[in-house]
Amino acid sequence: MENTINQFLLEKVSITDTAENGNGVGRVDNLVVFVEGAVPGDVVDVHVYKKKKKYREAKVVRIIEASADRIEPVCQHFGTCGGCRWQHMSYAKQLFFKQRQVEEVLKRIGNIENPVISPILASSSQYFYRNKLDFSCSNKRWLTREELDAGIPMKEDVIGFHVPGRFDKILNIERCHLQDELSNTIRNEIKRFSIENKFQFFDVVEQEGFLRDIIFRSTSTGEWMLIVIFKDDDREKINLLLNHLKISFPEITSLLYIINPKRNATIFDLPVNVFHGRDHIFEEMEGLKFKISAKSFYQTNSRQAFELYKIARSFAALSGKELVYDLYTGTGTIANFVARKAKKVIGIDNVSDAIEDAKENSRTNSIMNTEFFSGDLNKTLTDEFILSHGKPDVIITDPPRSGMHPEAVMKMAEYSPSRIVYISCNPSTQARDIALLNEKYEVSNIQPVDMFPQTTHVENVILLNCRDENG
Repeated sequence: MENTINQFLLEKVSITDTAENGNGVGRVDNLVVFVEGAVPGDVVDVHVYKKKKKYREAKVVRIIEASADRIEPVCQHFGTCGGCRWQHMSYAKQLFFKQRQVEEVLKRIGNIENPVISPILASSSQYFYRNKLDFSCSNKRWLTREELDAGIPMKEDVIGFHVPGRFDKILNIERCHLQDELSNTIRNEIKRFSIENKFQFFDVVEQEGFLRDIIFRSTSTGEWMLIVIFKDDDREKINLLLNHLKISFPEITSLLYIINPKRNATIFDLPVNVFHGRDHIFEEMEGLKFKISAKSFYQTNSRQAFELYKIARSFAALSGKELVYDLYTGTGTIANFVARKAKKVIGIDNVSDAIEDAKENSRTNSIMNTEFFSGDLNKTLTDEFILSHGKPDVIITDPPRSGMHPEAVMKMAEYSPSRIVYISCNPSTQARDIALLNEKYEVSNIQPVDMFPQTTHVENVILLNCRDENG
């Protein structure tokens, strides 16, 4: 049967590539077709669910010929959850496409003609590698097409993840393969106990319900933090649930709770209450201890973070004489990690709780040559600040996915550090920022790091050297 662009069913579509969001890419009648669930090398029949002038969006309905790179997903929620979009692709091929993504954005956005990129650093663990996961509680469950056809009711108390594009329904997660199995055990017990005791799960539309969100944090040293977010301060119910968790799971070293009566789920402006244990957990890296609080940022793959920071330190090429600025320092992990090799390290971040953790991390590790400041980078990194604290010899920057503000990028160039080490979880915004530095800095080293196996995300570290040798 010959394909036409008006059909909802397109047959025998050859998948030749992958898009940035992880979907497969094929062509039919000179139209690009983005196909969910497809792997390059597949030949598939697809159902078109969105038509645009120059492209179609579709889902796989039948695999005619399977790609040599297609594997069986391990997770029962694959294809609906949206979190691990590449579980059906061999890990070697995942690394290939992540490396290519870095190369393409540096060419297209960073204006680097032929970037020389070191081979991507693979993760030693492809599953159960995350140290932090956030789950939402809801009284409405996301149903698959098969479940809808079977007449399963939508109203059900569940704990899981938001389905991409839907804010009001939650996909119930029985077992997630991204964090240690203890996370699954505790989460499922919270659900069972809460239903048994008739706790009301949150309704995001009506803004009603008691049980709202759950956050797990863990460390390679075996410490666990559990944060339960409630909408209302119903002390009897809170004590009932948390006492049960305390007794049932002695592995939890930090049992915390937050009351969030707001319409949004943000917790950064809310107090954290300690029910049991400490208000923090400790991670260790190369003999250093790092305090992690409920609101602190820490790389979500601890083992791979160690490799990432070693690369950043190597790129910085510190001799012990340099003043280093660590921008977006978070809990000061990088700052303290490189401090032994530097004369002094100054860290800046806009999260005050994280800065307090950074200071304490230095004290805990008897590091005396660090100083940390809380505030918006654009307002903190000023000429007056430089005059007071010194001009940086090296800048290490690890911004959020949105990248750096253009003013902050130009400020870095203005102070002419000899080296800038730019770490990013979003190569596109990293390339955009580096393009602003091309006149004064040249890219010397590029090292992609796979922090997030089974996903399309890739971390990238770039070393920029000042073109002016006297800069």
